[in-house]
Amino acid sequence: MQIQPMESLVVNKNKRHYYWEKRLIDIVFSLSLLILLSPLLILIAILIKFDSTGPAIFKQERVGYDWRRHAIRSFTFYKFRSMVNNADQSIHQEQVKAWIRGEFYGKDESKDKIKVANDPRITRVGRYLRMTSLDELPQLWNVLLGTMSMVGPRPVPSYEVAEYESWHYQRLESQAGITGVWQVEGRGLVSLDDMVRMDIQYIQNQCIWLDMKILFRTIPAVLSRRGAK
Repeated sequence: MQIQPMESLVVNKNKRHYYWEKRLIDIVFSLSLLILLSPLLILIAILIKFDSTGPAIFKQERVGYDWRRHAIRSFTFYKFRSMVNNADQSIHQEQVKAWIRGEFYGKDESKDKIKVANDPRITRVGRYLRMTSLDELPQLWNVLLGTMSMVGPRPVPSYEVAEYESWHYQRLESQAGITGVWQVEGRGLVSLDDMVRMDIQYIQNQCIWLDMKILFRTIPAVLSRRGAK
């Protein structure tokens, strides 16, 4: 699948030098972490298999920017499975669509409602993996393959992209990342529009120094569990 909804996509051609530097850093970081964390990855996979039936890894098609082809494309996204096998994805799809349309903002203006509260589909191990963000670790494989980067806007499912307004597509003009501005500043506590503005600002100012700054800020953001469920 290939999506190219905006003319401004060509601006990324001027960032080829930055993307090659970024790619080198991504390979070093992802390969080093995969080797260093391999015992933990194996342990998590075993715990998932003991806790519920089904594969340890969850795969889903996500949408992100391919800087080599200067196009927005779909790719296979990896996470540790945190739900029961073959869980009904329509629940999350409808909730995401409602969140994009602003239907989850009530009188209390609470913004922490993108995820289903007390979701019965989440396994015992899965609940802990989500709280600690350990379910995201298999995305290091995405980074090594080159379909994602260590830093960038989060990749999203096609059903979310289908609900975007035209200006929202600007957040897809940079390679998707494991972490980004949204993770260290908003992480589930902001509206779609605010998330998009954060991503656009990052894209307009992205450089290796900014990427490294976001990477180091990710550690305390994950440990605080702010916005994680």
